Amino acid sequence: MSIVYEKIMEHANKYGATIAWRKKKHAAVIEKHLHPGEEVKYAFCAQKGLNSAEFLNTHAIALTNRRIIIAQKRILPGYLFLAITPDMFNDITIKACIIWSKIIIDTVKEKVYFSNISKKSTVEIQRHVTEMLMRERNRHVKVEKPQTTHSGFPPANNTETEDRTNTGGSFH
Repeated sequence: MSIVYEKIMEHANKYGATIAWRKKKHAAVIEKHLHPGEEVKYAFCAQKGLNSAEFLNTHAIALTNRRIIIAQKRILPGYLFLAITPDMFNDITIKACIIWSKIIIDTVKEKVYFSNISKKSTVEIQRHVTEMLMRERNRHVKVEKPQTTHSGFPPANNTETEDRTNTGGSFH
C-alpha cells in the first residue's frame, strides 16, 4: 500500500464526515509525481471547488517536505496534477460551516478551493499546511545579521543626520 493512500485513509478514518471517492486512484497519481527524497507528511481528500453540490470532484491533497500536491485520477483516461511550492503560496482560508467546511489556498497565480471537508479536520489541515510552508520558507530564506557599531547600536543610515553633522548641525 502506498504511503499517500495510508495517510489519506488515516485522515478519512479520523474524520469520517469528509466526502471522498476513489482515494486509492488519486493517491497513485501523487505517488507517480513524488521526487526522490520527497516525503509525504500529511494527506487527505476533498472536493475541488466551492460548490458543496459538486461531490463527484474528489482530489487528493498531499503535503510533502517540499510542496503541496493536488491530484485527481479522471474517470476517463488521464489525470490532473497541481503542485504549489512555498514561494507560490500566499495564505490559507478556512470557512467552517455546520457540518462541512471549505478551504481556500491562495497562491500567486490563483485560488484553489476545496469543499465537503469535515469541520473537525480543518484546524488540523490548517496547522499542517502552515507548519510545512513556514518550515520550507525558513529553509530557503537567508537571515542577515544586522550590522552594529562598537557601541552595539546599528549604524546610522539617515543621510539627513550625516549631512547635519557635516554642515555644523544646522537644519535648513
